[in-house]
Amino acid sequence: MMLSAIIITRDEERNIADCLASLDFADEIIVVDSGSTDRTREICEQHPKVRFYEYLWEGFGVQKNRALDLAAGEWIFSIDADEIVTADLAAEIRRIVQNPTGNGYTMKRKTFYRGRWVRHSGWWPDRVLRLFRKGHGRFSDRLVHETVVLDGAPGHLEQCIEHHSFRNAGDFFRKGDSYSTLGARVMFESGKRTSAKNALFRSGLTFFRTLVLKRGFLDGSTGVLIAFSNATGVFYRHMKCLELQQDANAKR
Repeated sequence: MMLSAIIITRDEERNIADCLASLDFADEIIVVDSGSTDRTREICEQHPKVRFYEYLWEGFGVQKNRALDLAAGEWIFSIDADEIVTADLAAEIRRIVQNPTGNGYTMKRKTFYRGRWVRHSGWWPDRVLRLFRKGHGRFSDRLVHETVVLDGAPGHLEQCIEHHSFRNAGDFFRKGDSYSTLGARVMFESGKRTSAKNALFRSGLTFFRTLVLKRGFLDGSTGVLIAFSNATGVFYRHMKCLELQQDANAKR
């Protein structure tokens, strides 16, 4: 069974080398880039299994489906550039694709912040569907927070992906700003409407849910940062959606 790993990138020079090094168990690696201006392409093309492509950005789901369509493998493993496959997970993936019992599999994702494993705050266990048989799974065409739509119920692997997305507080706020812009467009285009009052209420509820209900306080200062980042992301998403509403009303 041929296994293709697929990745989408943009300016990932600080992450992509470690990610690619962890994918030696795959038969090929498809990288779809959307205009990197750093060394991402150079690093990727140094890896013997990488096939590198460039496409204009049209959203996470669209970009990942492009990578999926370019893959030759019977099995697809989707990974983000800031993630690493452990040796144990690589071995488990190779075993399962040789003797599959279903069309797709989830795995746990272990997220680290400043070298520390975040065990609470809704970040663990964070099961994600990343391994699936080609022709039986496809990404939803969403700008952000895309998911794999799978034929049938997924099985579950035991080993973990390691996620190294955030290196400092600035990373939280930069990603939060970017994701809230995309999320606002999704909200508006799906017909959802909001208000400043709703933005304030939902952001406060998100802070409480993350810090208390999801026990983020057990992660210490990191849990507070995650709770605040989640809350501000929700607040900005609703306020940006409100601005889209106001602009649309002004054009009528």
